[in-house]
Amino acid sequence: MEVYAIVKMQSKSRKGKSFSRRELKEIGLSLKQALKLGIEIDSRRSTKYDENVKTLKTYLSKGAPTPEILLNYR
Repeated sequence: MEVYAIVKMQSKSRKGKSFSRRELKEIGLSLKQALKLGIEIDSRRSTKYDENVKTLKTYLSKGAPTPEILLNYR
């Protein structure tokens, strides 16, 4: 299952490729954990969109491995 971010430019929005650090921080994921889950990160983005936070929460609740599970497989 792939997960996509939403990117807004001017008054339009489109499907993006990666999530910002602020969006990951909002749901409690570190950069390392996000990369292990296959979630793309854009370090240049500094914005946080509620749609992306909701998308990440839904992705993690639908069977993606949780960070606690990942910590056991170091």
